[in-house]
Amino acid sequence: MTPHMSPTDFRREAHRAIDFIADYLGSIESRPVLSQIKPGDIYNTLPAHAPEHTGNAAEWSNIFADLEKTILPGITHWQSPNFFAFFPSNTTGPAILGELLSAGLGVQGMLWLTSPACTELETKVLDWLGELIGLPRDFLSDSAEPTRAGNGGGVIEGTASEATLVALCAARHRARTLHGLSNPSAPLPLRPFAPSLYTSTQAHSSVIKAAMIAGLATSPDDRTHLRLIDCDKHFALDPAALERAIREDLKQGFTPTYVVATVGTTSSTAIDPIDQIAHVLQSTGCNKLGTWLHIDAAHAGAACVCPEYRSMLTGVESADSIAFNPHKWLLTNFDCNCFYTRDRNSLTGALSITPEYLRNSGTDSGAIDYRDWQIPLGRRFRALKLWFVLRHYGAEGLRSYIREHMRLSEVFESLVRADDRFEIVAPRSMNLICFRLKGEDAANKRLLDSLNQSGKIYLTHTVLPGVGYTIRFCIGATLTQEHHVRAAWEFIRQTAG
Repeated sequence: MTPHMSPTDFRREAHRAIDFIADYLGSIESRPVLSQIKPGDIYNTLPAHAPEHTGNAAEWSNIFADLEKTILPGITHWQSPNFFAFFPSNTTGPAILGELLSAGLGVQGMLWLTSPACTELETKVLDWLGELIGLPRDFLSDSAEPTRAGNGGGVIEGTASEATLVALCAARHRARTLHGLSNPSAPLPLRPFAPSLYTSTQAHSSVIKAAMIAGLATSPDDRTHLRLIDCDKHFALDPAALERAIREDLKQGFTPTYVVATVGTTSSTAIDPIDQIAHVLQSTGCNKLGTWLHIDAAHAGAACVCPEYRSMLTGVESADSIAFNPHKWLLTNFDCNCFYTRDRNSLTGALSITPEYLRNSGTDSGAIDYRDWQIPLGRRFRALKLWFVLRHYGAEGLRSYIREHMRLSEVFESLVRADDRFEIVAPRSMNLICFRLKGEDAANKRLLDSLNQSGKIYLTHTVLPGVGYTIRFCIGATLTQEHHVRAAWEFIRQTAG
């Protein structure tokens, strides 16, 4: 007989797991932020073969002991208040509870029919959040009600990388349709369909990867269809350079198909000018070709819950899609990307396939099936954790959280500027400060290595054009307070010598 856990055993170990998580979060500040182990240390500690015999209550005690002894030393603690690397990857009590309940309910939300609550809660919560960040009504699902002429809606993808890929699929589908390639019985087009894609040199690598997955690039260096557009002095996409590239492609017989504007680049949180990019698409006639404008606001989009930061989305009404990650900077644990589009028909047209075993009355009646809005078929009940976060914090709590991190970023920037050994090398648009020691790249690399090897704080670097090796200090962890920021700067200053 299969040895399932009894409800009593499950309750006992679940309580122990919750206690473990609570103790971990309570003690996280005392742990080295960056894992100090070497490659292979954990692998070589674990048994060579899987357990043969059924575990019991005593074995569960051993499991939790091994978690502390073997697993935690191999974790880089993203929730540490001294984590200032990459962009944040938040988690909070409400999000953890939502994830736990999602796992406990065991929902498979591929179709409306397979769990109506999974679909309809996601639709409503995405509308709430879209409204909170100031999106036009055209991006919300209620724009597609029968009484309206809209075609919008939101969906939870896994990551911004997935959102970039599904937007590319939708863009190609729309362009091919307008080019007369989606109808096998239509006359042959006047010329072959040669799509061209555009993004800045500072855009996330997921744009190139999406092109590779979609068969529009054979390698990261293939520029047959993909154009990386130069940036201005602030590391934002240069609209004039984009226009030149588009006009040249039109002369060469390419169809401009997909443009990705970044709001908050990974290296420096530069903000591409959406309104100017949209004007370029209009002036070059790309709007008549169906060129798709996608906004990647993976990290920065969270700041738009505060009205004073929504200017970074100026021009969003001209975009076809936008995506941001609440799992970065909005207190919701990974994975949770919110993707919105004004053209759901192109999205589902690109991704929908209905074999006989998926046919059902719900789909036939026009209910949303989110399996048609994403790459995989199956999907978890991710809306539950986002719902919990929104209900616990409310818009007021989310705004307070973002504003405090913005304030702390001003504090850190002022500390750097007050030390004439250092320089700020990129404009600060939000909670990322790009700085470096004046002088050689090698000195900055040595400084960063020393800081991270200490275990006291964790930072990452980038290389900015015309600047060189740059240290990134991002303030976004759930537990970070002003004394952590000031202590981090003091440690940086002392380590620099």
